[in-house]
Amino acid sequence: MKTFTEYMWFYTKKRREYINITGDVEEVLRKSGIKEGMILVSAMHITAGVYVNDAESGLIQDIDDWLENLAPFKHDYRHHRTGEDNGDAHLKSLLIHHEVIVPVTDGKLDLGPWQQVYYAEFDGMRRKRLIIKVMGE
Repeated sequence: MKTFTEYMWFYTKKRREYINITGDVEEVLRKSGIKEGMILVSAMHITAGVYVNDAESGLIQDIDDWLENLAPFKHDYRHHRTGEDNGDAHLKSLLIHHEVIVPVTDGKLDLGPWQQVYYAEFDGMRRKRLIIKVMGE
């Protein structure tokens, strides 16, 4: 089994952003030369996440509204007693999760017809990192 690893860096302009990284993940897969296996895409920060879903703007806004409803930005999180102000970002990350694994078949991401890979930032406006690790033959 071979492995290939690359990192992506993000510096978002807003606190919350959803970035379609499918093309970036496909490019890493292409560079790896791996034809059969899997690819791990994982946010390396506890206030960000990675998910697979449809690339439709209304759905992305629905996801953002849903997350804000479940884990709203507010000032009275216990976490904020540490001097931080991102308690909601930690909770949103738990809801989205920090990583996905996508099958690789015949050198391509084996996604469904509308599936795309997204990086979700919940505490942006600072430098963040993501790992993409391809494993297979």
